[in-house]
Amino acid sequence: MKALVRRPSPRLAEGIVTHLDRTPVDSALAVRQWEGYVAALREHGWQTLEVPPAHDCPDSAFVEDTMVVYERTAVIARPGADARKPETADAERAVRDLGYAIVRIEAPGTLDGGDVLKVGSTVFVGRGGRTNGDGIRQLREALSPLGATVIAVPLTKVLHLKSAVTALPDGTVVGYPPLVDDVTMFGRFLPVPEESGSHVVLLDSQTLLMAADAPQTARLFEDLGWRVVTVDIGEYEKLEGCVTCLSVRLRGLG
Repeated sequence: MKALVRRPSPRLAEGIVTHLDRTPVDSALAVRQWEGYVAALREHGWQTLEVPPAHDCPDSAFVEDTMVVYERTAVIARPGADARKPETADAERAVRDLGYAIVRIEAPGTLDGGDVLKVGSTVFVGRGGRTNGDGIRQLREALSPLGATVIAVPLTKVLHLKSAVTALPDGTVVGYPPLVDDVTMFGRFLPVPEESGSHVVLLDSQTLLMAADAPQTARLFEDLGWRVVTVDIGEYEKLEGCVTCLSVRLRGLG
């Protein structure tokens, strides 16, 4: 298993804030938190591959937004925020070098990878401030031939779909209800008691990586039989980031 990561820009504190009030970001602490996140991936069997840093792109540590990977195809995003568009080129090179087929979202479409939640062959896409209808149409055209069903989901309360919902290894979608536009879109839905409890990375078939500031949700998941690993990513949460944003998981590579 491999994961793309990207070292945070020294301009991280200038990152875009949309749904939160801006608060000061400790850049040195953010680097340590990023290193802790990368270490957690490695400790659970993931080989991390660093995309070259983008020093002039404050949000570039959120590398998940640069693409959507499905099987052996990488759909390169066209970010909805113009300032983030330069982030995609080096990320594209990284997956091309790994042998992925490349498809690009083209204008006037926009798509952020953080708006895409894969649950088996179902691909939910948030239609919100960063991803538009044309971007969703192009993603559907790219993934449908691979057997994926792409479902558009309304998104008005958070920056990205995966700011509101992610999924457990058994396909259950988890989310914090006040931030989910329509829970009925997802079939099996498990409400969680904390906002950051909505965000999980699947380290393996039994183990969840999540932020350290959702202890009630961690206990809920453990009570349901999952193993939980926590990391502190508080500086990234100030910029509407979460555990999914900081990597692109490439599960099909071994």
